[in-house]
Amino acid sequence: MKTGKPGPIAATLRIGTLAGLAGGVAEIGWISLYAAVAGTSAAPIARGVVEAVMPGWVTSSYAVALGLLIHLALAVALGTALALAIRLLWRRARTALEVLWVTGALVAVWAINFFVVLPQLSPGFVSLLPYGITLVSKMLFGAAAAAILCGKRDYRTERAAGQRGPRPMRLAAQQAK
Repeated sequence: MKTGKPGPIAATLRIGTLAGLAGGVAEIGWISLYAAVAGTSAAPIARGVVEAVMPGWVTSSYAVALGLLIHLALAVALGTALALAIRLLWRRARTALEVLWVTGALVAVWAINFFVVLPQLSPGFVSLLPYGITLVSKMLFGAAAAAILCGKRDYRTERAAGQRGPRPMRLAAQQAK
Protein backbone atom coordinates (compact mmCIF):
# COMPACT_ATOMS: atom_id res chain seq x y z
CA MET A 1 0.00 0.00 0.00
CA LYS A 2 1.29 3.44 -0.92
CA THR A 3 1.95 5.89 1.90
CA GLY A 4 1.67 8.95 -0.29
CA LYS A 5 5.37 9.74 0.11
CA PRO A 6 7.12 10.00 -3.27
CA GLY A 7 9.88 7.55 -4.05
CA PRO A 8 13.44 8.69 -4.67
CA ILE A 9 13.02 8.92 -8.45
CA ALA A 10 9.79 10.93 -8.18
CA ALA A 11 11.48 13.23 -5.65
CA THR A 12 14.46 13.64 -7.99
CA LEU A 13 12.17 14.49 -10.92
CA ARG A 14 10.31 17.04 -8.80
CA ILE A 15 13.57 18.63 -7.64
CA GLY A 16 14.85 18.66 -11.23
CA THR A 17 11.68 20.40 -12.37
CA LEU A 18 12.10 23.07 -9.70
CA ALA A 19 15.79 23.48 -10.56
CA GLY A 20 14.98 23.84 -14.24
CA LEU A 21 12.27 26.41 -13.58
CA ALA A 22 14.60 28.37 -11.30
CA GLY A 23 17.33 28.32 -13.94
CA GLY A 24 14.97 29.22 -16.76
CA VAL A 25 13.48 32.13 -14.84
CA ALA A 26 16.99 33.33 -13.91
CA GLU A 27 17.89 33.39 -17.62
CA ILE A 28 14.69 35.25 -18.54
CA GLY A 29 15.41 37.80 -15.82
CA TRP A 30 19.01 38.29 -16.96
CA ILE A 31 18.08 38.69 -20.64
CA SER A 32 15.26 41.08 -19.71
CA LEU A 33 17.66 43.13 -17.61
CA TYR A 34 20.21 43.20 -20.44
CA ALA A 35 17.54 44.26 -22.94
CA ALA A 36 16.35 47.06 -20.62
CA VAL A 37 19.89 48.36 -20.06
CA ALA A 38 20.74 48.08 -23.77
CA GLY A 39 17.51 49.89 -24.70
CA THR A 40 16.24 47.07 -26.85
CA SER A 41 13.50 44.46 -26.72
CA ALA A 42 13.86 40.87 -25.53
CA ALA A 43 11.02 39.79 -27.85
CA PRO A 44 13.36 38.83 -30.74
CA ILE A 45 15.13 36.38 -28.42
CA ALA A 46 11.82 34.70 -27.52
CA ARG A 47 10.90 34.58 -31.20
CA GLY A 48 14.34 33.14 -31.93
CA VAL A 49 13.61 30.25 -29.57
CA VAL A 50 10.42 29.54 -31.52
CA GLU A 51 12.30 29.78 -34.81
CA ALA A 52 14.88 27.25 -33.62
CA VAL A 53 12.33 24.72 -32.33
CA MET A 54 9.11 25.36 -34.29
CA PRO A 55 9.98 27.54 -37.30
CA GLY A 56 6.46 27.51 -38.74
CA TRP A 57 5.11 29.35 -35.70
CA VAL A 58 7.61 32.21 -35.55
CA THR A 59 5.23 34.66 -37.26
CA SER A 60 2.24 33.92 -35.04
CA SER A 61 0.90 36.67 -32.81
CA TYR A 62 1.79 34.68 -29.71
CA ALA A 63 5.34 33.72 -30.75
CA VAL A 64 6.89 35.60 -27.80
CA ALA A 65 4.73 33.77 -25.23
CA LEU A 66 5.36 30.49 -27.03
CA GLY A 67 9.09 31.20 -26.98
CA LEU A 68 8.99 31.70 -23.21
CA LEU A 69 7.04 28.45 -22.77
CA ILE A 70 9.46 26.52 -24.97
CA HIS A 71 12.39 28.03 -23.08
CA LEU A 72 10.89 26.97 -19.73
CA ALA A 73 10.07 23.48 -21.03
CA LEU A 74 13.66 23.04 -22.20
CA ALA A 75 14.85 24.42 -18.86
CA VAL A 76 12.76 21.84 -16.98
CA ALA A 77 14.21 19.07 -19.15
CA LEU A 78 17.73 20.33 -18.45
CA GLY A 79 17.06 20.69 -14.71
CA THR A 80 15.68 17.16 -14.58
CA ALA A 81 18.70 15.79 -16.43
CA LEU A 82 21.00 17.58 -13.98
CA ALA A 83 19.09 16.21 -10.97
CA LEU A 84 19.25 12.67 -12.33
CA ALA A 85 22.96 13.02 -13.10
CA ILE A 86 23.70 14.27 -9.59
CA ARG A 87 21.69 11.40 -8.14
CA LEU A 88 23.79 8.94 -10.12
CA LEU A 89 27.13 10.63 -9.43
CA TRP A 90 26.88 11.29 -5.71
CA ARG A 91 25.25 9.22 -3.00
CA ARG A 92 25.87 11.84 -0.33
CA ALA A 93 25.60 15.56 -0.68
CA ARG A 94 28.81 17.33 -1.62
CA THR A 95 27.44 20.81 -2.08
CA ALA A 96 30.58 22.64 -3.26
CA LEU A 97 31.43 19.91 -5.75
CA GLU A 98 27.84 19.78 -6.99
CA VAL A 99 27.72 23.55 -7.52
CA LEU A 100 30.94 23.43 -9.54
CA TRP A 101 29.72 20.41 -11.51
CA VAL A 102 26.33 21.98 -12.31
CA THR A 103 27.91 25.27 -13.37
CA GLY A 104 30.49 23.44 -15.49
CA ALA A 105 27.78 21.32 -17.08
CA LEU A 106 25.84 24.46 -18.00
CA VAL A 107 28.94 26.07 -19.53
CA ALA A 108 29.34 22.90 -21.62
CA VAL A 109 25.65 23.10 -22.64
CA TRP A 110 26.18 26.75 -23.63
CA ALA A 111 29.23 25.90 -25.75
CA ILE A 112 27.47 23.04 -27.52
CA ASN A 113 24.38 25.18 -28.11
CA PHE A 114 26.16 28.25 -29.45
CA PHE A 115 28.96 26.60 -31.41
CA VAL A 116 27.36 23.37 -32.66
CA VAL A 117 23.55 23.16 -32.42
CA LEU A 118 22.26 26.69 -32.97
CA PRO A 119 24.47 27.50 -35.99
CA GLN A 120 22.77 24.54 -37.69
CA LEU A 121 19.21 25.03 -36.39
CA SER A 122 18.94 28.81 -36.33
CA PRO A 123 22.07 30.70 -37.42
CA GLY A 124 20.41 34.07 -36.80
CA PHE A 125 19.75 33.27 -33.15
CA VAL A 126 23.47 33.08 -32.37
CA SER A 127 23.93 36.73 -33.31
CA LEU A 128 20.97 38.12 -31.34
CA LEU A 129 23.03 38.62 -28.17
CA PRO A 130 26.74 38.97 -27.41
CA TYR A 131 28.37 35.67 -26.43
CA GLY A 132 29.33 37.06 -23.02
CA ILE A 133 25.71 37.88 -22.19
CA THR A 134 24.55 34.40 -23.20
CA LEU A 135 27.37 32.76 -21.22
CA VAL A 136 26.45 34.73 -18.09
CA SER A 137 22.84 33.71 -18.71
CA LYS A 138 23.76 30.04 -18.70
CA MET A 139 25.98 30.46 -15.63
CA LEU A 140 23.06 32.11 -13.81
CA PHE A 141 20.94 29.12 -14.79
CA GLY A 142 23.62 26.92 -13.24
CA ALA A 143 23.74 28.95 -10.03
CA ALA A 144 19.96 28.98 -9.62
CA ALA A 145 19.64 25.28 -10.45
CA ALA A 146 22.51 24.38 -8.13
CA ALA A 147 20.89 26.30 -5.28
CA ILE A 148 17.73 24.21 -5.67
CA LEU A 149 19.51 20.91 -6.31
CA CYS A 150 21.94 21.23 -3.42
CA GLY A 151 19.41 22.54 -0.95
CA LYS A 152 16.78 19.96 -1.79
CA ARG A 153 19.33 17.14 -2.06
CA ASP A 154 20.60 17.81 1.48
CA TYR A 155 17.06 17.73 2.79
CA ARG A 156 16.16 14.56 0.89
CA THR A 157 19.38 12.84 1.96
CA GLU A 158 18.72 13.52 5.65
CA ARG A 159 15.14 12.31 5.38
CA ALA A 160 16.13 9.22 3.40
CA ALA A 161 18.64 8.32 6.11
CA GLY A 162 15.81 8.35 8.65
CA GLN A 163 17.16 11.39 10.47
CA ARG A 164 15.03 14.32 11.39
CA GLY A 165 17.87 16.46 10.14
CA PRO A 166 19.78 18.98 12.18
CA ARG A 167 18.15 22.36 12.23
CA PRO A 168 20.68 25.23 12.09
CA MET A 169 19.59 26.58 15.48
CA ARG A 170 19.62 23.13 17.08
CA LEU A 171 23.02 22.35 15.56
CA ALA A 172 24.48 25.64 16.82
CA ALA A 173 23.11 24.96 20.32
CA GLN A 174 24.65 21.46 20.31
CA GLN A 175 28.03 22.79 19.23
CA ALA A 176 27.97 25.46 21.94
CA LYS A 177 27.66 22.80 24.68
